[in-house]
Amino acid sequence: MTFNRPGPFEGASRLWRTDRTPIGDAGEGPLALLRLVIALAWRNKIRLIACTAAGFLIAFLYANSLPRVYDATATLLLEPRQFAYTGRDINQQQNLDLNNAESELQIIRSERLLTAVFDSLVLQGDAELGPQPPEEFRGLAVQVQDTMSTLVDSGLKTLGKSSRRAEDALDPTADPRENARRVAFANFVKRLSARRVGQSYVVEIQFWSYNRNLPARVANAMVSGYILQSIASKEQMARAGTDTLQGRLDALAAQVNAAREAMRNGTLPALATPDADARIIGAALPPLDPSGPRTKLVAALGGLLGFLISMSTIAINVAFDRRVRNAKELSQEAGIPCLATVPDTGKTTGISWHTDSPALQRYASVIRDLKISIDVACASQRRERNIVVALVGATTGSGVSTLSLSMAQLLSRGGRYVTFFYSGLPSVVEETFSSSTSLADVAISGLKADQLSFGDLDGIATLPVHSKDLHTNIFADFRHPGVLRVLETARLKGDVIFDLPALDTSMDALALAFHADAVLIVAKSGRTTIDEVKDVHNQLRRAGAPVIGTIINRARP
Repeated sequence: MTFNRPGPFEGASRLWRTDRTPIGDAGEGPLALLRLVIALAWRNKIRLIACTAAGFLIAFLYANSLPRVYDATATLLLEPRQFAYTGRDINQQQNLDLNNAESELQIIRSERLLTAVFDSLVLQGDAELGPQPPEEFRGLAVQVQDTMSTLVDSGLKTLGKSSRRAEDALDPTADPRENARRVAFANFVKRLSARRVGQSYVVEIQFWSYNRNLPARVANAMVSGYILQSIASKEQMARAGTDTLQGRLDALAAQVNAAREAMRNGTLPALATPDADARIIGAALPPLDPSGPRTKLVAALGGLLGFLISMSTIAINVAFDRRVRNAKELSQEAGIPCLATVPDTGKTTGISWHTDSPALQRYASVIRDLKISIDVACASQRRERNIVVALVGATTGSGVSTLSLSMAQLLSRGGRYVTFFYSGLPSVVEETFSSSTSLADVAISGLKADQLSFGDLDGIATLPVHSKDLHTNIFADFRHPGVLRVLETARLKGDVIFDLPALDTSMDALALAFHADAVLIVAKSGRTTIDEVKDVHNQLRRAGAPVIGTIINRARP
């Protein structure tokens, strides 16, 4: 019947989980999340440190494997000069606003000026700008360089801004020399940048290269080329006038020649250029040190990526890993309290009389606290009679037998008479107090308590649950009245401890747990999953067993 089932009604629990503790204040959400992240990081600190160090080391080695990059910058001040029309008495000056400044910037970036500089410096035959021979895994390396360049910043030139291969856009039917020129010019354009400094009229022209001397030549040639275009246009306007003075023409021609020669040599004009629409305020100088790779920045980025990847894997592992880790998580997920977290001592024979090591003392202390928790949970039954405590493993190998034996030893040495029914003790331990009969024999032949041969382990009456005869175990019914009479006889003498087999190997635990006053589910730390604990809990509840809590066994510090 429904009223014989312990816990909340099954129908009501489907609508409202009355067996769960209420959720905490929602205001603690961010703090709880922060505490969880810190706890996860501390729990997996070795993995985090290892991944961070690995990412840092890999990025450091990668940065040092890249070629050194040099860049140079030349600066211009856009400053339109006054010019006079021949035969007139007025001077005119072009007004310069922000729109005009942007127009001048586009002139600097124009293909005409870039081509003039490219040809004047004879960069077509430069091996660095020309087509590169195909290399294995080059495409993957290029993608990695592009990604890391985007993540760091636009100024990190160490990762190869010219990574997108210009060779991919070549025409296979064209002249090879023309294709080589296209590739070199495309790479030249990608390495050159021109920008305004804020909203001012100052323009910076920058070029980078693996050659220490090339950036300054290109930047200065771009400045000279822009000045050449500006002066050449004014010379053409002056020559178009009918009354042009020869002196004016000679001055403009000298400035044009100086600018052209400077552009060809990759330097600044040797003569003053007062008729240019810009004034040179900074010449590009050969760099003393490479601007890249930024080893420290790349290494720091690698360490950060290693840390983030490690935290991501930990978060994914926590989301999908349902193994039992701590008492709080188990209580919240399973909906039943966790009474103890038993440390792993590697000991398989229970509690000895002398516990000298700190680990064994801690183990004995936890077993004592577990006994107190069971006494509190079964206080009403203990006032009337002795109690029957059953421990069942959620999975095989949970250490239930050793834990049950330790509980029996603690009760016995505390002055109580204890009867211990075991099912999975190691053979070396069992031989010291073996018995010729078992609880399965009672279920088959109906033996009485005085007909059973109990073993003795330091004053603890012991009896195996299963028989050595496999056929007896197959046909044994542990709900037999004779089993109940044996348990009641043992209860009259003292407490009873049941070491039940795991439900994933045998369902006998369901039949025997029905006779207990308190049932504890044992989960092995780091191995048993929360879903397995919940499944065992549901099976025991349906069988009418009074489950009072869980135990986490063999927990590592």
